[in-house]
Amino acid sequence: MSFDVVSVRRQFPILSEIIDSRPIHYLDNGASAQTPVAVLDAVRKYETTGRANVLRGVHRLAERATEAYENARAEVAAFLGVQPLEIVFTGGCTAAINLVAYSYGSLLKPGDRILLSELEHHSNIVPWQLLRARAGIEIDMLPVTEDGRIDLGQLPRLLTPRTRLVSVAHVSNVTGALVDVKIVVDAAKIAGAKVMLDGAQRAPHGPIDLPSLGVDFYVFAGHKAYGPNGIGALWARPELQEAMPPFHGGGSMIGRVTFAETTWAPPPRRFEAGTPPIGPAIGLGAACRWMRGLDWAGAHEHEMALVQRVMDGLQTVDGARLFGPAGLQNRYPVVSFTLEGVHPHDVAQMLDSFGVAVRAGHHCAQPLMDHFDLDGTTRVSIAPYNDNSDIDALLAGVRHAAKTLR
Repeated sequence: MSFDVVSVRRQFPILSEIIDSRPIHYLDNGASAQTPVAVLDAVRKYETTGRANVLRGVHRLAERATEAYENARAEVAAFLGVQPLEIVFTGGCTAAINLVAYSYGSLLKPGDRILLSELEHHSNIVPWQLLRARAGIEIDMLPVTEDGRIDLGQLPRLLTPRTRLVSVAHVSNVTGALVDVKIVVDAAKIAGAKVMLDGAQRAPHGPIDLPSLGVDFYVFAGHKAYGPNGIGALWARPELQEAMPPFHGGGSMIGRVTFAETTWAPPPRRFEAGTPPIGPAIGLGAACRWMRGLDWAGAHEHEMALVQRVMDGLQTVDGARLFGPAGLQNRYPVVSFTLEGVHPHDVAQMLDSFGVAVRAGHHCAQPLMDHFDLDGTTRVSIAPYNDNSDIDALLAGVRHAAKTLR
């Protein structure tokens, strides 16, 4: 039975919007995905029937809010194949990486090393640079291959006895390349290093079995995974969470406060200071539940067929140049390209006049742009609700740009 994209599209109200007499062809999912009715309803239910602060309250609205919040934590845990109390809600993927860089980073010593890659999002570079300035750690970088993958053949050279963490993108937000996690984890274990995966571009494409991956930290963002803005999740091994000090201080994350000293609550509360983003967390839980109910075997086949349609079409456009893996193996539905003689922003603006939404620029990956000697690319990122009409509109717009803007 083929994947029922029509049924999936019906669950996303925004896809029926008309702008300037044109339907929306939304191909900017790598920046933010759209939100299904199931998520909108979950947030609306909290805001209209259960809005209250969580924890400590003894009235029924507070109890209702706390139950919904903790149920959302359980949904995220089920999506990742881990235990609920191993999940920390954060303000997003960037916030989760910063939490690890600060809290785990506080356990490191001057001269300890962090290994990143050349294709990382700035969110997985800048927090480590801040730690370097603060604590004297060193940063090493795995290069990328010409097809936009991390060059894992360089791991033995770059892993040292002082390497404490390897932190890389599970899937590149520019090339769509999937990292071979087993190679990374096996090499890191030999060196005695931990592994963190930035799952921002992987999580929107189906449940993840974290225990089988063998990593130590995993982060992802709600708004890219069909959930609300302002919410993300961190998973870390329980023994690491126990060893890590808090990132923020305030209410909820304490055991006992005196002016002499303060003790910390156990994880995950230790890392959730103050009033958490309750509604967004409930929405993220609903998004994870929605994703777990999708036919991902069919969805992935559908997404990759659209990727092939994009690549085949772009290869017929004079002046178009693709970046990233040439085939469909070990990649996810992100395609980046340039059009000779035309700035990526101009391509994106032309596509907008065709009702097509894409992303243009450096995609918060300037070191990767430097590697390819580019100012930026135009990026197409696909979700299960996209269909052939979206790709055909994209290709029509690119062909028009090639004829009129060069």
